[in-house]
Formats: sequence, structure tokens, C-alpha cells
Amino acid sequence: MASFARRLGRAARLLGLEQRGAALGSLLLILSTLGSFTFVEAGLLLLAAGVLALLMARAEGMRFHLPFGDGTVIAGAGVWAGALILAGLLDRSVGQNVFATAGAALLFLSGARERAKRPPDDIPDEAPGTTTPIRRRRAPRRPGAATEADGTTEPLPPPEFKPYEPKPGEQLHLGPDDREDAQA
Repeated sequence: MASFARRLGRAARLLGLEQRGAALGSLLLILSTLGSFTFVEAGLLLLAAGVLALLMARAEGMRFHLPFGDGTVIAGAGVWAGALILAGLLDRSVGQNVFATAGAALLFLSGARERAKRPPDDIPDEAPGTTTPIRRRRAPRRPGAATEADGTTEPLPPPEFKPYEPKPGEQLHLGPDDREDAQA
């Protein structure tokens, strides 16, 4: 548990301003689920956990591609949270709705700002002078690296192929043997 708390503290230091805003919006969404619990709150919890997992993975230095980039995904999460809040507007207390609306707005604004800061397919580089990521990923292997390490390889011999040759006086035919049909 202590190592997880250290990872969270280090991740919080490594996040940028927009990412911290998205984390705060997710925490507000989680806080808004306290009280009456329905499928709307379950959706908000799942959405907030997904955004927090994305931010934690980025802080730890994991490199993966999202189709429209982190900012678009976070802004979309804010829009979806707003739709969920509207769906459960009358079933919740005013306090829950205020926290949820603030969280959804913060998610959307943080995601829009992150999208404006970075192009969609841009994986952020490590900034010079910052601390190293918590967990380093192994660099992908480049083509031909195994042959350089193991030396030269020998190709497999070709498979043995022996074409069919009929016996003398035997006729090649396709289908059932007529002689066996005649005997039956």
C-alpha cells in the first residue's frame, strides 16, 4: 500500500496542468457518486476510473496510441459525464448534481486544453530536466536485431516432394474406383 501511495504522489508531481485538472474533475465525479447509487453513478465511477487510469499510465511513462489523442478522449469523457448527469438529474440531490456538473465541466475543459496543446497522434516526449518515469518500458525491437545477436542462420532445407507416378499399366483416374463398385 505504501508503494502505491508513493506511485500516486510521484505521478501527481509528473502530471501537467491540464492533466491535473482532468484528475481533479475525475475525483469530483467520484465524490458526486456518494449518496443514492444507481446505474448513472456506476457509469460515472467507471468513467472517472478510466480517466484516472489513463493519467496514471501516462505519468508512469507508458507509451500507447489512442485514436484521437489523450485530450480528445478526456474531453469526450467530460461530454459523456454531462450526458449521464442529465439522465439522472431528477433522481439525485442538488449537491450531487453540483459536484458532478463541476467534474464534467472540468474534464471537458481540461481535455480541450490538452487537445489544443498536443496534436492527436503525438506521444509526449520526456521533457529535459524532469524525473524519469516510474516504470520504464522496454524499447521495441527493431527488425533484424535477432539475427545480429544470434549470428547467421541457415535456411531450412526444402520439403521432400515426390510426384505421384503410376505403376506400369495403371491408369490415373479421379473419383471412386469402378472395379470396387462393380464387385459390390
